[in-house]
Amino acid sequence: MGRMSRRGFTVAAAGVMSAMLATGEAGALGPGDTGDPRWRREFRGMWIATVVNVDWPSVPGLDPGRQRAELLTLLDTAVERRLNAVLLQLRPTADAFWPSPYEPWSEYLTGTQGRSPGWDPLAFAVREAHRRRLELHGWFNPYRVANHTDPGRLVPTHPARVHPEWVVPYGGKLYYNPGLPEVRRFVQDAMLDPVARYDLDGVHFDDYFYPYPVAGERFDDDAAYERYGADFPDRAAWRRDNIDRLVRETGERVKRRKRHVRFGISPFAVWRNRTTDPRGSDTRAGVQTYDDLGADTRKWVREGWIDYIVPQVYWHIGFPAADYATLVPWWARTVQGTGVHLYVGEALYRAGDPTQPAPWQDPAELSRHVALCRTHPEVRGNVYFSATQVVTDRIGALARVVHDHYPRRVRPPR
Repeated sequence: MGRMSRRGFTVAAAGVMSAMLATGEAGALGPGDTGDPRWRREFRGMWIATVVNVDWPSVPGLDPGRQRAELLTLLDTAVERRLNAVLLQLRPTADAFWPSPYEPWSEYLTGTQGRSPGWDPLAFAVREAHRRRLELHGWFNPYRVANHTDPGRLVPTHPARVHPEWVVPYGGKLYYNPGLPEVRRFVQDAMLDPVARYDLDGVHFDDYFYPYPVAGERFDDDAAYERYGADFPDRAAWRRDNIDRLVRETGERVKRRKRHVRFGISPFAVWRNRTTDPRGSDTRAGVQTYDDLGADTRKWVREGWIDYIVPQVYWHIGFPAADYATLVPWWARTVQGTGVHLYVGEALYRAGDPTQPAPWQDPAELSRHVALCRTHPEVRGNVYFSATQVVTDRIGALARVVHDHYPRRVRPPR
């Protein structure tokens, strides 16, 4: 998700949305029922990305008043769009949007890593989200350290500088090595700190585990593999086990701290292609999470290690390599009988982008997605990337979703 470029930020809501919301129903929360799917409990969320200031703050270094005002605009817009949850990125690059005892303040707040913004953004975000009857899920990236490869640009007290043996440069970025048990423990401690200290509704990971493959480069974890990988048939199996342990242990630790806090993950949507594995989806994707990212997303669902999964099905209906209409049923079958909730990640950022194919120029494409999802009872909601596009809604695609499917706000499923 964080790979997408930031569009121009604006606080003006689209006129077409304003007209649709003239009934005054935007703030109402219906109880939900099991009849008409428009009225049942469902998860209606949006991601607020902070990495490289994709969504918030719009630029680093704003004064606290401007930062708070921008965040309130995003939360108010979520209410206007009849959403009920926000997934706020709190740890984009081994840093923090709260006063963390483990890692420095994020440079995306002040422009300088480690400099306090003079207020507690997470305390404010939780309070204001809950005032608006929005769930607040803390979105964390476990292993990404920096969007560059120079440790000297990190503050001297940064854990990656204190423990340089934890860090692997790859693809122009720095990563913590997932193969080191001490790294796995540390990143869990860092991410669980706000669970203990704030009234979060959820803990959320995105799609970055082992990094996406970069042509001509190798992720150098030789020493860790030599030390810890002897019991595995190959490096890929060892890497998957490392990520399995992260997911399983994080889920267990979240529940030990606060049983009501939900743990969810939004992976790249293709586990494996059917040509690779008969259990996979009938797709021809160039990336498979199982093989390329060390992420056995299907296993996490089948084992019940997570509470919800939000596959990023960021393609249109009919896309040959990865058809939305193929992947949603595959995921519905995958969660069937597990108790894990399925919400579908939606590429709102593609709607109206002139570089995208024709289906994304049609304001009705996303509405067709939601309609298709509702033919599968296993799908319990949708999440939109990202908050800037929720505000701008370039061609009224989200307005169409609201008009067709969200007659009023409803409560998230539990």
